[in-house]
Amino acid sequence: MSIETGQGGDGAQHSQGGRTSRGRDRRARGGGREGGASIRQLPFKRLRNPYKPIEILNEEQIDRIHDASMRLLESIGIEVLHPESLDNFAKAGADVDRSTGRVRMGRDMVMELVAKAPPEFTIRARNPAHDVTIGGNHLVFTSVGGPAYFNDIERGKRPGNFPDMCDFIRLVQSLNVVHQEGGSPGEPVELPAASRHLDYYHAALTLTDKTWQCWGLGGYRVRDAVDMLCIALNTTKDDLLVNPAGITVINSNSPLRLDNPMGEGLTELARHGQAVAVTPFTLAGAMSPVSLAGALTLQNAEALFMVALTQIVRAGTPVIYGAFTSNVDMKSGAPAFGTPEYAKAAIISGQLARRYKLPLRSSNVNASNVVDVQAAYESEMALWSTIMGGANYIVHAAGWLEGGLTASFEKLIVDAEMLQMMREFLEPPVIDEAELGIEAIREVGPGGHFFGVGHTLERYERAFYTPILSDWRNFETWREAGSENGTQRAHKIWKQLLKDYEEPPMDPAVREALDEYLVKRTAEIAAGKF
Repeated sequence: MSIETGQGGDGAQHSQGGRTSRGRDRRARGGGREGGASIRQLPFKRLRNPYKPIEILNEEQIDRIHDASMRLLESIGIEVLHPESLDNFAKAGADVDRSTGRVRMGRDMVMELVAKAPPEFTIRARNPAHDVTIGGNHLVFTSVGGPAYFNDIERGKRPGNFPDMCDFIRLVQSLNVVHQEGGSPGEPVELPAASRHLDYYHAALTLTDKTWQCWGLGGYRVRDAVDMLCIALNTTKDDLLVNPAGITVINSNSPLRLDNPMGEGLTELARHGQAVAVTPFTLAGAMSPVSLAGALTLQNAEALFMVALTQIVRAGTPVIYGAFTSNVDMKSGAPAFGTPEYAKAAIISGQLARRYKLPLRSSNVNASNVVDVQAAYESEMALWSTIMGGANYIVHAAGWLEGGLTASFEKLIVDAEMLQMMREFLEPPVIDEAELGIEAIREVGPGGHFFGVGHTLERYERAFYTPILSDWRNFETWREAGSENGTQRAHKIWKQLLKDYEEPPMDPAVREALDEYLVKRTAEIAAGKF
């Protein structure tokens, strides 16, 4: 079963010298450029969704889910295993049972706290051109984060490792349609578990100049992220407090529990003013009621509970309403993704998030074990519903495979194609006199064609979307060229992107400071100083 936060597990110990050399693993140096030079793609763009969100439920039905969620928080409550969070809830006036760790809150208290969260905020990148805004009708795509394995069609499935992680981050930098690195694509299990986050942070800060997700598993990993962001951005913690550059996902342990590591991570993020995407992991039939209404009630209660906690720690903390409700296969108990139930839950979650004036997080997910037709149609079902349901922050938008257990190099390219297509779909057509083409129609007349008329010649290079991956040749031409399917073409594309990759520039003094922090903190953590 996928663990969204993707941190943990034991890794083999190795020498500090080996770690440092891995931390400096770079394919290329130099001036940096947007995207791969030889792969045609759309330029980086801060994306907005101009369309009115789809709505499934009416206002009365949304109110019923809200009321049920409030009754749950008032009468049943949430078990909190993090002592500091229990203290914070008690100081804020919640009903805290210390013997059970159960926290209950009245609805007025919940809504007063939720109202303190900003409806929109910006996350700073090392390159200001890659800053992202979350909320309103803004739309942000992240790469997959947290899998235990990597996969490609040449080398097959293998455990997470540092070289593959770095290559995946290079591809995230190279793919213009991906706005943000999603939190380590495959955990480097050969590195010590307690300090491998440092190697990931170092790679994320040097191999890409886009925003990235830190790890929220425990407070010290968040503190390290804040320290390294301060170095990379040449800024202070006070500045980050009001101009955040950090963000991550915090999961409740559904049903009805906030565990100690997640409580620590949430508290530390909020204390430093960094963004939190609070996300219950509510799989209908397993960790939530089998009914969609029941699953959404539990999701809503847990999400609002965590939103409230962020505002208790620090009012105004940027926070995202996270939706991850799907269902399980009732024959095997395995998670299912990209299902009709997932799509409906994503759209309804958008309605709930807008009720509370919060940005919405959703995901592009599938349950396929390989990059095949199932991976494509389940992902498209998920992607379409999240975007048309009004999501602002699409986590795992590119590269997710096998229910989130695997980061796939080929799926990264397949998803980049789908994301580009959705991006073009979000551009409404221009309707003016020139585009109506009356004179072109008059020129061609009955039975003619439009290939050679001026109207076409003026527009043909930019008239239609040009794909990264799709092959539009006829069958005979395609067969003569080698009969490659989409997965095979995706394999060639990601390899070419790596060949074209150039590391984004960084001030040598900043790079040296990051290197020194990596070495120093690795040694401290090895000595038990967290």
